[in-house]
Amino acid sequence: MQSLPSFLLEKTGIKTPLIGFYDAPAKKDFEPLIQPNKSGHACVFAFYKQWLLGKTLLITKDNHGCGGAGNHLCGVATRSRKEFIRFLTDDEGLKATHELMDQWLDFISPYHQQNSWVLIGPLKNDQYEYLKTITFFVTPDQLSMLMIGAQYFQSPDDPTPVIAPFGSGCMQLVSLFKNLEVPQAMIGATDMAMRKYLPSDILAFTVTKPMFEKLCQLDENSFLSKSFIEGLKKARKNDLLKKQEK
Repeated sequence: MQSLPSFLLEKTGIKTPLIGFYDAPAKKDFEPLIQPNKSGHACVFAFYKQWLLGKTLLITKDNHGCGGAGNHLCGVATRSRKEFIRFLTDDEGLKATHELMDQWLDFISPYHQQNSWVLIGPLKNDQYEYLKTITFFVTPDQLSMLMIGAQYFQSPDDPTPVIAPFGSGCMQLVSLFKNLEVPQAMIGATDMAMRKYLPSDILAFTVTKPMFEKLCQLDENSFLSKSFIEGLKKARKNDLLKKQEK
């Protein structure tokens, strides 16, 4: 059964729909579906506005939109390793040397699909079993609230609750988590190639299902009902009033 984030969303003021990454045996349960155009390049995040309209993106091994999504979400090698290293290092300038990029490729691994379909879109209550991660699209203020929320139930001996690894935007949706069974969050939407598809003040905060369930346990006793968050909201309201007066 899906955990309900109603209290969390109300207190943080997050109104953008939450987006799930699913690995499911049936695609009809996620309709209406959209897919990349096979004849062109399409970043996963080019479908952001469609997600907000309630549509779900279907990614397959033979129709994944871009080479990065094909490699990291579907395990499909779209170019040789040597060419991939050259492209990422020389064309994109993402690492100082070919050797460093080669080491990074050794360190990461693609998402390993378990069922027939990889789908990205709005949360579906009846598909919670197949949900792998949940992404909040948030402002910096809301990001700070979720950062505290991710730390709330964690002890120093627990796995690091929030990570911000290097990688593409689609990798930050799922494959950069080492273990999806661990309660953990990832700061995402930091890939410059996909930033243009989001509003300029929006970042992603992607969580594993165990972390999502912890966030949904936050209640009136937590920071969500204390003075710091109220002070922040008041300051932002005053800022808005000053702008309107000008």
